[in-house]
Amino acid sequence: MDRLRAMETFTRVVRAGSFSAAASQLGVSRTIVSKHVSQLENLLGVRLLNRTTRRVSLTESGTAYYEFCARIINDVEEAELSVTKLHKEPRGALKVLAPKTFGVLHVTPIVNAFSKRYPDIRITLILSDNFVDLIDNGFDLAIKLGDLGDSSLVARRLGTTRLVPCASPAYLAEHGTPQVPQELEKHNCIIHVNQTRDGIWRFRGPNGDTSVKIGGGPSGNSVLFLRRAAAEGLGIALLPEIDILDELAAGRLVTLLNEYATAEYPIHAVYPHNRHLAAKVRTFVDSLVEGFKGASWDPTGTATQMTPAATILGGPRVSIPGLTRAAEPLTSKTGGRKRASRA
Repeated sequence: MDRLRAMETFTRVVRAGSFSAAASQLGVSRTIVSKHVSQLENLLGVRLLNRTTRRVSLTESGTAYYEFCARIINDVEEAELSVTKLHKEPRGALKVLAPKTFGVLHVTPIVNAFSKRYPDIRITLILSDNFVDLIDNGFDLAIKLGDLGDSSLVARRLGTTRLVPCASPAYLAEHGTPQVPQELEKHNCIIHVNQTRDGIWRFRGPNGDTSVKIGGGPSGNSVLFLRRAAAEGLGIALLPEIDILDELAAGRLVTLLNEYATAEYPIHAVYPHNRHLAAKVRTFVDSLVEGFKGASWDPTGTATQMTPAATILGGPRVSIPGLTRAAEPLTSKTGGRKRASRA
């Protein structure tokens, strides 16, 4: 038995979810795939997979062995790359995961420019607001907004954003401009159903923390939808600053309650820990950092002057700077590598 080949086959079955799908990906028959897995189970004396007519699932022993096999296969692949041009020159398939709105507005232009610059890299960009296991789902890296939590992923910080309350000048002219968070209760507030599941917006001001029960406006799970609803005068929205920059610059939206702080979210590029990072991943992460450099939410960028409601409606001008935190990648280090930790 070729143990390494059997381990690779077993790993492919787990990732593909079935013997047939793994056989198709490997270019062999389903019988051969089943034989390799059975040989491993006989060698180890344990059942690795629970088999049904539709799919397979890992046993407890299989889960532990899969993690071991995944590391071994990855190490072998990296060793092969180290003696070929693949490790020195960016090429091959690259699969990237990014949040929907952030991906459309900010990642897509970088991906397109990257594809033109590196034609030997076949990049696949998947947009989803659900963060999944990168290794199990075949992703080389992902862009994550928010707390990383306890993770073994390597993280490189790209920037920071915050939630900002905003509305159209037309809405404010008709309904008035809230001066304190409590006044939001009298307004139509546009709700992101995933971000505001309890129907409460939270602020921190000169007198401490404030929680406000909001409602009255449309709701949805898409920032693009909520942004347009706010720009068309349907109410006040609480949206990521990075996703409304164009609307603010054009005057279709203005920020509110500028002396009150809201939740902030770090932005990271994350990828599985490898001793020898593939050139395609390293090059793309460098392109992300370069592409975002100088953006209003880039940690090393220049502060951006936002457009507060007081200016649009004839009141005194208030300057709202962009976020300019120092570039400080998470630095829980193991073996000289920067590892992701709680932000």
